[in-house]
Amino acid sequence: MSSVLLFLLLLSGGSLCGCIRLGNGGYEDWRMGTATYIKESMGHPLNDGGGACGYGDLDIFRYGRYTAGVSGALFGRGSACGGCYEVRCVNHVLWCLRGSPTVVVTATDFCAPNQGLPDDYGGWCNFPKEHFEMSEAAFLRVAKAKADIVPAQYRRVSCDRAGGMRFTITGGASFLQVLITNVAADGEVVAVKVKGSRTGWIPMGRNWGQNWQCDADLRGQPLSFEVTGGRGRTVTAYSVAPRDWMFAQTFQGKQFVE
Repeated sequence: MSSVLLFLLLLSGGSLCGCIRLGNGGYEDWRMGTATYIKESMGHPLNDGGGACGYGDLDIFRYGRYTAGVSGALFGRGSACGGCYEVRCVNHVLWCLRGSPTVVVTATDFCAPNQGLPDDYGGWCNFPKEHFEMSEAAFLRVAKAKADIVPAQYRRVSCDRAGGMRFTITGGASFLQVLITNVAADGEVVAVKVKGSRTGWIPMGRNWGQNWQCDADLRGQPLSFEVTGGRGRTVTAYSVAPRDWMFAQTFQGKQFVE
């Protein structure tokens, strides 16, 4: 490579490693895994309010059709929920689309293991397999519909989200629970704190997926949230919910900015 071409590449922010640049200036290389898909005609737990991340209706929470359940090796007890992955089918001339195009999916569910089946026939989510059970729309961007399990490469990428983080509040008289969605940057949430007008900052624990909970009655107080992402960055969103908030309401707060 000539010195002039190298200078222009670096000036434009390009990379010599063929990696995706994450928001913190780091890079993540391609890793090997596998992929399958759920046919839309078969239905999916996420369409009726299920899903191990707790998102429910993915259209309401702005995750759309390009989603995937991930195996336990990737799920991390829910820490992967909301993370974005670039995936491509590789090394299979019959099933992969020509040129190995890529698609970016959001992790929105857990792909459960099946220890009674071999890894390459029904047990593809067995530990320590790194597997994506993709939506049909996402899978057809990289492979043919008649494919079964395909070899795939994947890498973490930054999530492009419109608007602020969304906080859906549930709970009861003695506890508060919040579902956090539409998270940009790495898409992950690893720590949450909540503050009422009459309290200090209260740490919340992960209940399941991206549902976070604390044992406190914060009714009648405006609520602020402190959210820490997977790369250690923290966003504080003050007075996200007004004093008269009600359970099952969703409010929008600040967002991670790349």
